[in-house]
Amino acid sequence: MRTVLMVAEKPSLAQTIAEILSNGSLKSRKAFNRACSVHEYVGPWPYTGEQVFYKMTSTCGHVMGIDFPGKYNNWDSTDPAELFDCPIQQKEATASLSIPRLLNIEAKGADFLVLWLDCDKEGENICFEVVDAVVGALRPAPRDENIYRAKFSALTSKDIKNAMATLIRPNKNEALSVDARMELDLRIGCAFTRFQTKYFNGKFGDLNSATISFGPCQTPTLAFCVRRHDEIQHFKPEPYWVPTPTLVTPSGEKLMPAWTKHAVFNRQVGELILKNLKDSKTALVTSISTAEHTKARPGALNTVALLRVASSGLGLAPHHTMQLAERLYTSGYISYPRTETSSYPDNFDLKAVAQEIGKTNMYAGIVQGILQKGIQKPKKGTDAGDHPPITPTKAATEAVLGESWRLYDYVCRHFLATIMNDCKYMETTAAISLGKEEFKITATKVIDPGFTKVLEHQVSVVGMKNSEP
Repeated sequence: MRTVLMVAEKPSLAQTIAEILSNGSLKSRKAFNRACSVHEYVGPWPYTGEQVFYKMTSTCGHVMGIDFPGKYNNWDSTDPAELFDCPIQQKEATASLSIPRLLNIEAKGADFLVLWLDCDKEGENICFEVVDAVVGALRPAPRDENIYRAKFSALTSKDIKNAMATLIRPNKNEALSVDARMELDLRIGCAFTRFQTKYFNGKFGDLNSATISFGPCQTPTLAFCVRRHDEIQHFKPEPYWVPTPTLVTPSGEKLMPAWTKHAVFNRQVGELILKNLKDSKTALVTSISTAEHTKARPGALNTVALLRVASSGLGLAPHHTMQLAERLYTSGYISYPRTETSSYPDNFDLKAVAQEIGKTNMYAGIVQGILQKGIQKPKKGTDAGDHPPITPTKAATEAVLGESWRLYDYVCRHFLATIMNDCKYMETTAAISLGKEEFKITATKVIDPGFTKVLEHQVSVVGMKNSEP
């Protein structure tokens, strides 16, 4: 019986994938490093139908890292400029875990290697770190034809089994692009960190900082923060005046129309306008206009949009948001949370996802209404060529998810909103003349709440109150 070694990126992913592929019939043991496990079972090889012995284990992120040789780590004897063209060397990312040795041990005598690393460029790079680790242990094959790559975006039975049935080859070019980025980060980051630390500590003796770090991402981001800080510090508030009269209708209703002009920054002009208004005892409605408006439903959810809403609407910091999202993903409740794509694939099964969400009582009525009216075609977004948009993959309850519930709830609601009607409302504006000044007052009435039934906070964006309970 031939052997297939499969490798995931995290121990929890390895267990989940193995449980799905083995239909729960697996035996697990601890690997020699005690940090990873090996899950074993017998099952069919998708290309021949023969029964093979599967072993599933994992890395713990990157297997290898890069650094400068020891002699270049002395700041005093090495000019920072030398770091741009000096040699670099590979080293184990976490030496205490001995991941290369673990992979080599488990690969001995294996006929095939199936890579289940995360499906992004970073994961592609780890694929080839795994391949390098098993060289000499995995049985050789011409042109590495025994090395396969599984592509998946969600930890559902359907996605995982489909990935196993449609294995591809790992992408060397994507892996090399990560190698280039890592090398640039190392050379630029270390060279400029050393240069500016020595320079600024020499100029300013009271910096009280052993290291002033530089990073290709962190330094431009710091520039944005400093620029905004300077704008706030140099801002000088200027007093202004806006007339806000209170009008009383014959029935006793009070109205506060808005001035159609901009604010007045001259106090004397403001007082003159106020006197004119006080002298006017009657306001005249000069026109009334009514128009129907539409607030478009949102597009599919990507990582940037999720982080924005989590910060402004849920009060979650970006780092904590991604921790929760990763937890939901590895537990099989949402799809892969790191994506720039905001457009569903043409073959994406919107109905199946909606039906799965509908298994949770709080969404059941909404889903039933969507399916009865018919799923609306989602807005066309951007296809970045990475992962599909973030969507729920399994029904859940607050009791099960705990602190992850609010993020999961938003992902569910956002998905449902993308397949619902746009929000339609009627806006009526009355133009009012008071003395020599013009004012207006606007009222809105919802015609069809559409997607705002699930994203209630969007109602207030257009100043509406939902007409339905």
